[in-house]
Amino acid sequence: MKSSTSSRPVVRYFDVISSDGTRIRAWTNDADGPPVLLCNGLGTSPYAWPALLRPDCGARVVSWFHRGIGGSARPGDPRRVDVDAHLEDAHAVMQAAGLDRATLVGWSLGVNLAFELAVRSPEKVDAVLAVAGVPGDTFATMLGPARVPGPIARTATVSAARSVGIAGPVLTPVVQRLRHLPYLADVIRHSGLMLPRADRTAAAATVQAFLDVDWRWYMHLAVHASRHERVSLSRVTQPVTFVAGRWDVLAGARQMRSAAERIPGARYVRLNASHFVALEHPDEVHAELLALLD
Repeated sequence: MKSSTSSRPVVRYFDVISSDGTRIRAWTNDADGPPVLLCNGLGTSPYAWPALLRPDCGARVVSWFHRGIGGSARPGDPRRVDVDAHLEDAHAVMQAAGLDRATLVGWSLGVNLAFELAVRSPEKVDAVLAVAGVPGDTFATMLGPARVPGPIARTATVSAARSVGIAGPVLTPVVQRLRHLPYLADVIRHSGLMLPRADRTAAAATVQAFLDVDWRWYMHLAVHASRHERVSLSRVTQPVTFVAGRWDVLAGARQMRSAAERIPGARYVRLNASHFVALEHPDEVHAELLALLD
């Protein structure tokens, strides 16, 4: 299946009220096909998934923005951004969309949530596609290409998140101005964080949406996400495919392969990609999803 962005992307937004009263901004591609719940990366938009935004993608995709991001409201209690709160949001979105069951797609920290859903609510999950993420303890797998030991990687990256959060009030207006710079996406596509093969239009839309966040709040979410421990993979009974990026500095490919080896029948695919696998290899990632949907 071709996944170029020549077809106009289709995204419809709607609001959902989670169980604690927090308003969540959800979205769907309104396409025909089996239901897919996308547990997206932290603070990322639909445009990071160009193959899912084509009307003929073959799957009805439903997703949402994390609390305080992209139109979703912040919870009344700022501590309610842990995995349990995100699970409540996922259930609320599924219910609002009329989904009794779905195949889950997780990206980055969304992989944590996808596996939590798979083990806590197996009756609602048909299969899991884990893209550039691990089932918990994500921060210990960061800086993977440099082979930094897990405890050091965790300490360094969580400390960095806390530091950026402290600088958030100053950093946010500066970064939000940068998002309007021409060719910013091209710079990022050649930075190593993202690779040049990423579609330019989709990359620009993804970067602009991402840089519009409140960085103090974003790092508040990230620090809470770092506390999510590993999911017990012995409880995973659904078909699972892992898609890793060889040059991913935010989710270790080696740890993803290790997780796949602990799940009977799981498939592991490694692509020459960064963390933005679905932007750089949309056809390959989409083919793995369609295989799970068959």
